[in-house]
Amino acid sequence: MSEKIKLSRECDAMLIPSGMRVKLAAGNEVEVTHRLGGNLTVRGVFGMARIEEKDADALSEAAPETQKEAAASEENAAPADAIPELREEDLWEVAKTVYDPELPVNIVDLGLIYRLEIKKDSDGKNNVEADMTLTAPGCAMGPMIADDLRLRMEALPAVGKASVNIVWDPPWNQDMMSEEARMILGLA
Repeated sequence: MSEKIKLSRECDAMLIPSGMRVKLAAGNEVEVTHRLGGNLTVRGVFGMARIEEKDADALSEAAPETQKEAAASEENAAPADAIPELREEDLWEVAKTVYDPELPVNIVDLGLIYRLEIKKDSDGKNNVEADMTLTAPGCAMGPMIADDLRLRMEALPAVGKASVNIVWDPPWNQDMMSEEARMILGLA
């Protein structure tokens, strides 16, 4: 059984699976079910909730620095007006840091990402478009997962703007999951 942790301060959270945003009170006891992609999924008297990495300190967890902060702190950073190189592989790696809060599997291995595309704007800036789906059309966590992907892509120093479209064609099925995801979920 996991250790219970008391929240040291009030923090924002999102109830799972409803997606309703709530404030968890200081002193609430929670059990961390998983720490993936910087966010935490916790269980308490309220059920399950997702706490974003910016509020990890409420659980005495250190909030990791964002990718943009890490890039800015590099000694040999490119000049401010230079647009860093961006590869599609970079986008896929970032997408692998986004997790469904109910499952300990990233959205790439779940087979939810259909397209990640870099589009240069008229100023030569890298904009990114993504198409993703959900395991079920009624998934209340879908907008949160899509927004998490958008924010993580925009955190890349080479990305100006990102947009994520939730699409339903082709419909998702378990065959779209990686072998690793099937093993983690006990389906292999």
